[in-house]
Amino acid sequence: MPKLFIVPTPIGNLEDISLRALRILKEVSLILTEDTRVTKKLLSHYQINKTCIPYHQFNEHKQLQHFIELIRQHESVAMVSDAGTPGISDPGFLLIRECIKENIDIECLPGPTAFVPALIQSGFPCDRFYFYGFLPHKKGRQSILSRLAQNKETFILYESPYRLLKTLENLIEHCGADRNINISRELTKLHEENTRTTLSEAFDYYKQKNIKGEFVLIIEGNNKE
Repeated sequence: MPKLFIVPTPIGNLEDISLRALRILKEVSLILTEDTRVTKKLLSHYQINKTCIPYHQFNEHKQLQHFIELIRQHESVAMVSDAGTPGISDPGFLLIRECIKENIDIECLPGPTAFVPALIQSGFPCDRFYFYGFLPHKKGRQSILSRLAQNKETFILYESPYRLLKTLENLIEHCGADRNINISRELTKLHEENTRTTLSEAFDYYKQKNIKGEFVLIIEGNNKE
């Protein structure tokens, strides 16, 4: 019976992969990958030689049935993203949903997800939280930020180095300059950085920097009456 394995991969440090994930990657017939170059570096590190087929946001809609047929033909297929768990702000959802419709078995392995370590080490309440991921660039952006700013729970955003300052500026507008934030950059990598400060101080700090890397923003909930 055909089966799709959802396999999380390291978000930075190559040691952050489970023994089970390595076993699955060795056993499957085919790997669907967001970027074959990135995945082949990981496979090469662990001496795994497998055929990798690109599956990403630019082909997942148009070629969805093609990927379903590939899974049926190869029977055991793994899906990975460049980093972390597929489907969390990465391609994966459409194929998983289609596999469910087509009665293809799915097995998702536990593993790395960037927002979890960032949230826990922020020191903000994490018994309840709201994960949003990447904000839209234009449509609906301000209304989403306005709604998030009212949340009493900690909320989480992902951001690229190119839009960090704009997002911090928008957060100041909606949440206030003194709202606390934890910014995690390059998690698990050599130059990992965690900054705990206020929104205004974070904006001033990064305005002076040559901004590089991927960011996880953990914003304190609205605790004002």
